[in-house]
Amino acid sequence: MTDIRLAPAVADAFPDTLIAVVTATGLRGHEGWPATAAALAGLERQLADGTWQPADENDPRIEAWHTAYRSFGTNPRRIRPSVDALGRRFAKKGSLPRINPPVDSYNAVSVRHGLPAGAFDLDRVAGDVDIRHADGSEEFIPLGELDTVENPKPGEIIYTDADGVLTRHWNHRDAHRTRVTEDSVHVAFLLETLHAVRDGDLLRTAALQLRELLDPHAERTAVHYLGPARPRVAV
Repeated sequence: MTDIRLAPAVADAFPDTLIAVVTATGLRGHEGWPATAAALAGLERQLADGTWQPADENDPRIEAWHTAYRSFGTNPRRIRPSVDALGRRFAKKGSLPRINPPVDSYNAVSVRHGLPAGAFDLDRVAGDVDIRHADGSEEFIPLGELDTVENPKPGEIIYTDADGVLTRHWNHRDAHRTRVTEDSVHVAFLLETLHAVRDGDLLRTAALQLRELLDPHAERTAVHYLGPARPRVAV
């Protein structure tokens, strides 16, 4: 089992944080995922006919993450929260990327609900995962950049395990080591809000929708919730 832990200092700084952790075991990423393909196509259709737009930085859901990024020294217009970057790319290009079915699933749910999402291949995670402030000594190898080693700035919020940083700037970019591929069979997916009082129901709806996309292609799925009131979950 892997524990995912929210550090007390992060809980104190962001007391209305709520993170949904959707786990899937026995994933089958090489088969067809028709519901995920339909979800992506449906969003693209709605964007094209003008009946729906992704949340932008003026939306309270995105604005909250911009404020959070500034609080730990990150410029959110240069280094954008994942959902902000995905929504901007979608609005500009009119299509969502196709990476692999598990990643496509959380991207569809993320942009639909305006909530940051990510995932870790738990078989590649070393020990437990902590959401905490960086001290500056940690190392991060960005997704797709095996020859690059970055050091988060002290005070930046990161996901980290025993071997290094899994996500920089809270949810801006994932590490290469724990990336989710078609071969990943044991995965933790995360959806996040900084305003549980306002958006907790939205987060729970998004988590259930993600689970519904995963269920037909996994042996087992589950949903856990992490926040100041429950700062540790075992997955």
